[in-house]
Amino acid sequence: MRFMVAPTFPLRRASLLLALPLATLFAGCDMLGIETPGMANAKKEAEGKAIGAACRHAVRSLEDCYNSNPRVSKAAIFEGWREMDEYMRENEIEGMPAAPPAPPAPPPEEVILPPSTPSAAPSPAAGPAMTPGTSAAPTGAIALPPRPNLAPPR
Repeated sequence: MRFMVAPTFPLRRASLLLALPLATLFAGCDMLGIETPGMANAKKEAEGKAIGAACRHAVRSLEDCYNSNPRVSKAAIFEGWREMDEYMRENEIEGMPAAPPAPPAPPPEEVILPPSTPSAAPSPAAGPAMTPGTSAAPTGAIALPPRPNLAPPR
């Protein structure tokens, strides 16, 4: 009886030749921009520290910083705030508080003029007719037709 021996060497060589390109392909995943969960956590931690440091430099309290950034880890904010506080104390740096926001500008006022009564038909060459009793509309004013059921302004 003869036993057949399976040729293992050529199969191992073929699998090794296939595994090497796959390993080099997957080794470059970090270069492709594929974000792993560890990388995402490190990014969130770094952003929290940066927010905390910015709050400390802007002379904002931790509570204000927590309230204005509810999605960021409080521990990361505190760590950044504390590190910036130590740095500012060591180097005698004063905080730079943000200027208070300017009050919003009032909305532009709408001027409604009373309707004018047509007098004589003006000639097109003479330009707009101005009678001594009428005045020109102020710049930016909108002349609207009269509204029913409203008394004219006095």
